[in-house]
Amino acid sequence: MIFNYFSIKTYFWTLAVHGECSNQSFLKGFGKTFVHKSFPNIPFHFLLFVIVFVFLTFPLFAETPKLSETSELSSNEPEEEYEDEYAEASAPSRWDPLETLNHWIFQFNDKMYFWVLKPVAKGIKTVLPEKARISVRNFFDHWHTPIRFVNCALQGQWKETGIEACRFGINTTIGFLGFFDPAKTRWKLESKDEDLGQTLARYGVPEGHYLVLPFFGPSTLRDSVGMVVDFLLSPFFYLPNAWPVAVRSVEITNDTSLHLGDYESLKKAAIDPYDSFRDVYSQYRKEKIKK
Repeated sequence: MIFNYFSIKTYFWTLAVHGECSNQSFLKGFGKTFVHKSFPNIPFHFLLFVIVFVFLTFPLFAETPKLSETSELSSNEPEEEYEDEYAEASAPSRWDPLETLNHWIFQFNDKMYFWVLKPVAKGIKTVLPEKARISVRNFFDHWHTPIRFVNCALQGQWKETGIEACRFGINTTIGFLGFFDPAKTRWKLESKDEDLGQTLARYGVPEGHYLVLPFFGPSTLRDSVGMVVDFLLSPFFYLPNAWPVAVRSVEITNDTSLHLGDYESLKKAAIDPYDSFRDVYSQYRKEKIKK
């Protein structure tokens, strides 16, 4: 259901438990001709979506409004009132102007998980042993190396960039196209999870408002733009026809089969699942950017 879910589940668990116009045909023809000449391998409709998305949302890139500072408490105020004031001051800052829409999409994703993703994942778990599913996960993670490699380089993390290059060479050959991870198990070369959202944050781009994306889950405006560009770096994106969607669906379903029950536990541990996922996602991303 949620593409970002499995990357924040451990962090969340720790916190929860422990604390149509007349010129249309002309424009469409011109656009396709231009795009096919400039970007022959990229679908026209996808680029059109990216351009429109960026154009419409660019003005929304603004700093998240800061919470007003609480006034200084006098020594004569009751202790309970002090605790209430302290709780408000320590609450995480967040900007959610689309909360009503986000809430609806959150519920949609929740239903998709229980009605579609979970039953299919159960079927995969029944058919394939855990070791096979872990190898499938390794395969997908391996071919996402260009995303990590480019973003490590853009952030000036040259050691990590070199490690990603070494890991790719080792796991492509000795690891049988990435189904196995000898770079980690034998040479202790750990992969560092970097994406364009983190890179943009390192360059001072504000996160913008909070978003819940259909099928993708919690995000921000900055992370959503970064996710689109990261897709362009993935080799799976350049597969023909609808194969990129099919491959991504297999990846997510396989990951779900390895974590069945976790989403239910996280949801049960939260008083308000929407608020909890929103706050924890924000904290999780901030921690990743700091690393």
